Amino acid sequence: SPTIDLCGIILPDSGHLQEEDAAFYNKVNKSKHTPALPLYTFEEAQDALQYFKPVKVGESVHLSSELSFRFVPAAHILGSCMAEISLRTNGVTRSLLFTGDIGRVRDHKVAPGKVVHSGPAEGETADFLVMESTYGNRVHPKEDPLPELATLITNTAKRGGSVVVPAFAIERTQKFVFILKHLIESGQIPRIPVFCDSPMAIKAVEIFLKHDEEYSEETREMIRKYGSPLTWPGFIFASTPEESKKINANSMPSVIISSSGMATGGRILHHLAQRLPDPRNLVLFIGFQAPGTRGFAIKSGTDEIKIFGDYVPIRAQIAALEQFSDHADPPELLEWLRTFRNRPETTYLVHGEPVASQQLREKMRKELGWTVEIASYLEKIELR
Repeated sequence: SPTIDLCGIILPDSGHLQEEDAAFYNKVNKSKHTPALPLYTFEEAQDALQYFKPVKVGESVHLSSELSFRFVPAAHILGSCMAEISLRTNGVTRSLLFTGDIGRVRDHKVAPGKVVHSGPAEGETADFLVMESTYGNRVHPKEDPLPELATLITNTAKRGGSVVVPAFAIERTQKFVFILKHLIESGQIPRIPVFCDSPMAIKAVEIFLKHDEEYSEETREMIRKYGSPLTWPGFIFASTPEESKKINANSMPSVIISSSGMATGGRILHHLAQRLPDPRNLVLFIGFQAPGTRGFAIKSGTDEIKIFGDYVPIRAQIAALEQFSDHADPPELLEWLRTFRNRPETTYLVHGEPVASQQLREKMRKELGWTVEIASYLEKIELR
C-alpha cells in the first residue's frame, strides 16, 4: 500500500519533530505545561505502524453487520483515497462520503507534472458529503507554466545565480524533479546541477518508484526512457547533513529543492539564509503559502525575514507559479460533483480558510442547487 509506505516515513518523522519541539520548550521554559511532552514519540509512531492494514481500492470492508466502508480514488497524491462509509439500519442503507484532499482534473498543460494518475473517481453516490474547500476561493491559472519556468531558470543561470525552491517533501518535490528533467532533456533550460535536499523527499522518491501502478503515462514513459531519478546525472540527492552543507559550498548556478514548502523549518532555511541577500539568485514558490509563514512573508514582498534569530535582507528575485497545486479548484470540483449519481441531502465543507469555504458554499448552492453547510470546530451532526 503506498499510503502505508508513506506513513512509514511521515509518522515517525512527525514524532521526532514533536520530541524536538518539546525539548526546545523545556529548555527555554516557554510552555504552559511542566514538562512539555510530545503528543507521541518517534518510537510510538514506529510501533503504531504494525496496526496498519492494506485495503484494496473499491473493496468493501465490513466492520459489522451494519457498518462498512470502501476507498475510492481521490488522485491527490500517491495512494490518496476518499472514504465511503455505509450504515444499514432497519433495512435502510445510508452512506457518507468523506473526501479528504481532492486531486485536480488533470490536463498536462494547465496542471503539469502530475506523477500519479489523474482525476478523482466519478459517478459517486452519497446521502451526505464531507468535502474539502482548500481552493474554494481561488482558480488555478490556465496558462502552461513551463515556458515561464524555463525562462526564470535560464535567466537566473545566465546572471550566475541559483534557483532556490521551497517544496513539500511528498508529491511536490517528485513532481518538480520530473519537470526539471523534461526541461533539461528538451533543451529548454541549461544543464545545471539539481540538488534535492530533503531526506524525506528522497525516501518518498523510492516509494514512488515502488508503486508504478499509480503512475501517469507521462511518468511511466520518462522512467522507461531515463530510469530512476536517483540515478540521473546532474541530479544530486542529499541525505546527510554533511551532504546538505556541501550544497552551500557550491558557487555555480544550480537548482536547489528543499523542504519545508512554506519555509517554516527544515533545511530550506539554511539555503534561504545564504541565498536571499544575493540579487543574482531566485527564490521560486511552487506551492500554497499560508498566512503567517515565512514563505508567505517572502512571497508578499517583505524586505527582510528572520531566520535562526537574525534578520536576513531579501535582495534575490522572488517568483511564484500557482499551477503546481494538487488541490482541485472550484471549476474542477463542480465538474466532479456533476458526475454524482444523486444529490446528497447535505454537503459539509471542511479544510478551508473561512472565506474559501464561504465562497465555495455559495457557488455550489447557486450552480448545483445543493444544500451546503460549513462545518464548525467540534460541531456534531446527527445524520438521519
